[in-house]
Amino acid sequence: MSDIIRFGISIPADLIASFDQFIAERHYTNRSEAIRDLIREKLVQREWDAKIKGKQVIGTITSVYDHHKRELLNKLTDLQHDFHEHIISSQHIHLDHHNCLEVIIVRGEAEKVRQLADKINALKGIKHSQLTMTTSGLDLK
Repeated sequence: MSDIIRFGISIPADLIASFDQFIAERHYTNRSEAIRDLIREKLVQREWDAKIKGKQVIGTITSVYDHHKRELLNKLTDLQHDFHEHIISSQHIHLDHHNCLEVIIVRGEAEKVRQLADKINALKGIKHSQLTMTTSGLDLK
């Protein structure tokens, strides 16, 4: 058995309440088990991404964020300009007074598309962001 490392994280109360509900629904015995599975899931996703290195993909980056978060809109716009050659289109939707949905349609090398998605996801104020990639169809017969 490998060494166990303990660490602390800060999570808003409503997020941990939702996570605890997820844990109960999935019959986990504790938070650590659930967190380990989520980490493994992301590591498997990273491995899958490596297998499509250099391939052309098309997809969407869908993000929900708090538009009141200071400088977030400027950072999102700057990122989109930095990756303009990979962005086909974007759609901005006002969900309510505080929350917005942004859908960015992307195309290009999988690595670059993933970089953009990762940079968006890492921005403070992004509540949820997900990249969905699929084939461009060029390799399909």
